[in-house]
This record gives sequence, C-alpha cells and structure tokens, in this order.
Amino acid sequence: MTEPPGLRWGDPAKAMTLSPAMRELVSQALGVTPDKVRPPVAPEAIELPEPALDAAAREALTAIVGAEHVRGDREARLAHTRGMSTPDLLRLRAGEAADAPDLVVAPASHDEVVALLRECAARRIAVVPHGGRTSVVGGLQPAREGFNGVVALDLRRLDRVLQIDQVSRTATLEPGLSGPEAEAVLVEHGLTLGHFPQSFEQATIGGFAAARSSGQASAGYGRFDELVVGVRLATPRGAVELGRAPRSAAGPDLRQLVLGSEGAFGVITAVTVAVRAAPEVRRYEGWRLPSFTEGAAVLRRLAQDGPLPTVLRLSDEAETALNLARPDEIGAGEGAGGCLAIVGYEGAADEVEQRRDSVTAILRDAGATFEEGAGEAWAEGRFRAPYLRDALLDAGVLVETLETATFWSNLADLYDSVGAALRDSLTGQGTPPVVLCHISHLYPSGASLYFTVAAAQADDPVAQWREAKAAASDAIEAAGGTITHHHGVGVDHKPWYAREIGPLGVEVLRAVKATLDPDGILNPGVLVP
Repeated sequence: MTEPPGLRWGDPAKAMTLSPAMRELVSQALGVTPDKVRPPVAPEAIELPEPALDAAAREALTAIVGAEHVRGDREARLAHTRGMSTPDLLRLRAGEAADAPDLVVAPASHDEVVALLRECAARRIAVVPHGGRTSVVGGLQPAREGFNGVVALDLRRLDRVLQIDQVSRTATLEPGLSGPEAEAVLVEHGLTLGHFPQSFEQATIGGFAAARSSGQASAGYGRFDELVVGVRLATPRGAVELGRAPRSAAGPDLRQLVLGSEGAFGVITAVTVAVRAAPEVRRYEGWRLPSFTEGAAVLRRLAQDGPLPTVLRLSDEAETALNLARPDEIGAGEGAGGCLAIVGYEGAADEVEQRRDSVTAILRDAGATFEEGAGEAWAEGRFRAPYLRDALLDAGVLVETLETATFWSNLADLYDSVGAALRDSLTGQGTPPVVLCHISHLYPSGASLYFTVAAAQADDPVAQWREAKAAASDAIEAAGGTITHHHGVGVDHKPWYAREIGPLGVEVLRAVKATLDPDGILNPGVLVP
C-alpha cells in the first residue's frame, strides 16, 4: 500500500521555490512580511487522535482483505487525512489532524469492497473512499458523530484495465488507476481518454467520475462525465451496474446519480468510458487579445459556430500580467497588456492543420496577435501550479482557487460580482488580495470561470479564507452561477448547493442516500445537505 500525497502536493522531487521576481511581488503587492511566514510543523509533531475502532472491528475487516492490507500506523493515517484544499493543508501545516481515520483498508476487488461496506454498516463504522486525495472542497472530511470509527477505503489496489473494446472504442477501468497509468495503457492500444485536469498526475479514474472532473482539453474531448457510458457501484446493500448502451430511453439515466456522488451513495468499482484514437499531432499556441471582454466574445463565437480547438482558455488582464499561464516563469511577464488565450489542437495532422487555419483567421480578425512560445510554455507547465501553491504557502501567502459557470449572457456579471466579493472580503480583513481569473471550459450556451486568489496570510488563515469563500459563494448564488463546475460539493459547498437545488431537490438526494446507504456510513456529511 503506497502512500498518496502527504502534507504537500505530489512528487517531492518537483517541489518549487519562488523566483526573486515572485518574492518581490509577494512583498510589494501583498504586503507579506517575515513575521507572517509560519513554517509548517514537522510531520512527526502532528497530533493524531487515538484510534476509536476496537480489536474486533479490525479483525473483521482484516479477514476480508488480509493483514498486509490493513494499516493503523501513524504514516498511513496521516496520509489519508483530508484532501488538498488550502484549508486542508493549512490545518495540517499547523499540526491539526483531529479527523484522521482510525484505519486504512485497501481492498483488491469489487466483492471485497461490498463485503467491507456491509461489515462497516453492521458495526456503525463510517467509510471514506480514497483515490489520489486531490479533493479541494472538503470531500474527505467525514462527520464522526454517531459512528464507532472511521475507515479510509484506499482504492489504489483496484488498478486494472478490465477491458478495451476497439470496435466500440470503450475501455473499462477500475477506480484506483491514476490518470497517467490509465493513459499509458490506452496509448499502448493507440487510444487516449483525452482527460487531463490539473490534478491529472495524482487523481484517479474513480475520483474523476465521483467528482465530475473536467480536463484542460474539455473543448475537444468533453468532461469526464460526458465520456462515461457505464459504471459499477458497490453499496452496503449490494451492487448497482449501469450502462447497457451509450444512450437509452429506459427511464431516467441512473448513471447520472453515480457521477458526482462523491462517495456518498456508494463506491465506484468500475467505469466504462468512451475513448478516441491517440492524436498524431498536439500543437498549442498563445494568442494575445485586446481585452477579456473581447476575448470572451471570440471564445463564444468558436464555441457556438466553430471550428472548436481541443484546448481553449482565456486569462483575464490580471492573470495575463502575472504570467500565471507559465507557472515556472511566474511574475516575469513583459507587461504588454491584453489577455492571453491558449489555443490547442489535437488529432490527425491534416485535420489539425485545417482546423488551425480556420481558427487563426477568426483570431486575427478579432485583433489577436500571436504570442511566440506561450502555448508550448503552458503545455510544459500545466501541472505545476499546485507545486507553486506550496511554495507560496511557505512564503506566508494565502492562495486558493474557486470556480463556477453560467450562461454566456450572464458571464460578465458573474465575473464582476465574484471578483468584487473576494476583493471586498479580503481587503476588509486587512489583507488586500490579487484576484485572477480565466475561462477554461466552454459550451455553446455558456462557460466556466476559474478564479485564483492570493493575499497575505492573516493570523488565522483558515478563518480568513472561509470568510472570503463564503462571500464569493454568496456572490455566485446571487449572480445566478452554479456553486461548482468541476471541483465538486464536498463539505465546503453544501449550504450553497442546497439553495441551488432547492428543498425538494435536497429531499431527492436524501431519499437516494437512504435507499443505497440506509445506515449512512458512506462519506457522512459530504455532498448531501
């Protein structure tokens, strides 16, 4: 049982340090002073609660998966404590791990998962499914009250490719496969999933499905939930298997109840996804547009009338000036003004060239200018931003992200409202922020907005961010946006999710939970208001 990310993101060998330019920016723009820098406590100094599970419970779970796949040691428990949101990390960095699981159990099959869930239900033990531990919305923070203990269900032994159907171009994958592992197997068969979220290197297939993940090439390949044609769910009451055909009129599509369910309705043990031929060519370019408003209009034109690139994203003026599209060169922008769009093409060589020519003509007609090297730099650094966050936290900066989505006609109002709420809240707390934004996922009818926020850390940075996030969430609700486009609900978004779906919608969710998980052991407190 190898360990997932610990107190920092990903591979320690890829850890980033701040450049001199970024250190100067932190000092001047955010007012971070040396007294605000709080080094994280050593992992061995983090206090974990005494395990609550008794010996009989541990023996019963061990009988299902084997002693070597049950761990209660400090390292395993700490490595399965919470997710990777900034508040999650700040609490760990401060030495607080009160909600660490009592035990980590790693099944190797669907049948073992079902058996574990039944045993835990009989013993009133809460179960939290774990894959890559990349949740940024409190999706791994179970409510302990009323339970005899908490088990982290580590799914990474369920890491097989069960079937590749070349005729139908589908692949059936187990949930513990990481993004790179799944992609490597598919490439061997000349295929690709085309799903590359920022969490790609750490997240798993099960997590992609459970949180309705959306990858950076969503314009070309679609969101992960759009790729899913079949799913198998393990519950304390048995299995649910869905997806006999790509589409069906046999009642409501119950696959949609599983997708986005965040471990609250069951544990996903297999996912069948539509795949495509691996691209012959991948080409990424940068284009500078005069303004965010004008750039958004161009993106809307491409989304509605085509041709549509595989990757299409637009940074606002502030994000462009900071050079956030190039994490390794952060703070080293040339100050040329305007907004940077990243435009990517993947596919057969002739098709890519034809599509690129048509898109280029539209961009030039809108006044865009080609940005040499920007596309390649983005592609090279697109998975580096989480490492940059660690370096900024080390330097006394509060940095976090949030996202939303709306229809095109409402995009500008939503952008203004959320940005103003973040600036007002953090400025009111004495820590004026830098607020950045980009459009990264788009549809004919609308698009997502992805905000990055940085400010000097207050004395209590967790409370500082919660206040700012609540203000932004209220602004999203008031402006008619959705509380989340692809991060999920978890614990953090539940109050606003409840308002978004309304009282009757909440009753529906609770009814599904009661049917599939009558004892309420599955990720309690997450998703369901």
